[in-house]
Amino acid sequence: MNIDNEDDIGIVFRKTLGHYTVQANGREIDCVLSSLLHKQLIYPTADPTSLHHAVQEVREINHVDPVAIGDQVRYVDAGNGSGMITEILPRRSKLSRPAPVPGQRVFEQVIVSNADLVIPVFAAAEPTPKWGLLDRYLVSAESSDLPSLIVINKLDLASKNPGLDEELEIYRRIGYPILSVSAVTGEGIEELKHALQGKLSVMVGKSGVGKTSLLNAIQPGLGLRVKAVGQGELGKGRHTTTHLEMFKLDFGGTLVDTPGVREFGLWNVTGEELAYLFPEMADYVGQCKFGLSCRHDREPDCAIRKAVMAGEISPHRYKSYLHLREEL
Repeated sequence: MNIDNEDDIGIVFRKTLGHYTVQANGREIDCVLSSLLHKQLIYPTADPTSLHHAVQEVREINHVDPVAIGDQVRYVDAGNGSGMITEILPRRSKLSRPAPVPGQRVFEQVIVSNADLVIPVFAAAEPTPKWGLLDRYLVSAESSDLPSLIVINKLDLASKNPGLDEELEIYRRIGYPILSVSAVTGEGIEELKHALQGKLSVMVGKSGVGKTSLLNAIQPGLGLRVKAVGQGELGKGRHTTTHLEMFKLDFGGTLVDTPGVREFGLWNVTGEELAYLFPEMADYVGQCKFGLSCRHDREPDCAIRKAVMAGEISPHRYKSYLHLREEL
């Protein structure tokens, strides 16, 4: 990621509880957020006829953060290693999810901006992969127009899951790249490093899949540093990411782990658009008897349902589609 030579532009590498570490010109500046950025977030949600509602929205900034890891920002240098973020520069990509605030509307939470690659990590066994969760990650990445690389860790335990290759073949046929690795034997690690090189990558996955060991295999000590950032920061069911950090890789590139983020709800996706986010379904959209209004669940002469019956679309993936469709 290249930034301008101006001394007031940098990249947000770390954030926690209203403080942002901005890296610029080899320096780290501990920044706070300008009140102007708070107001930019609030005005679209406030009732223009009521000052009372506007005041309430100011308090809600504690729940929704307009600054994301990876943001390129303009800041005012206050000296002594401190500063204030005054502007968020245009993002070339963003990975978002809904962030509901109790009693209020649902906001967009940008988890990482300017990312190049989303990496869902699952274990070959112990625990057995939850393919519905993988589908959720992939659809979230598709909705953000970001490529994905599926990483299957614990390859050394693959013999405990004899159906693994058949299940992975579903995703290979769709066109998703898959990399099987083992932090224990080192198999696939160099290939993974090559995939990460020169990119800002976002790693997602539940605990137990061996991410810490995998990160340590990629770069000694990295997994422990990442774990220290996320440990204890996010409680079960939390909808805000209070502490995230982007880590530089010795071989080039940067990496963001998302500790505690178990799911990515779909942001700004309608039910009518969902089938487009399943690549194997996209070509069938509009071919149904009821055209673009088809929900692809019970309608007669549905092209997608026919493709499922013909074996052209995986029943598992179709089931994931229906499950997500019910949420929208």
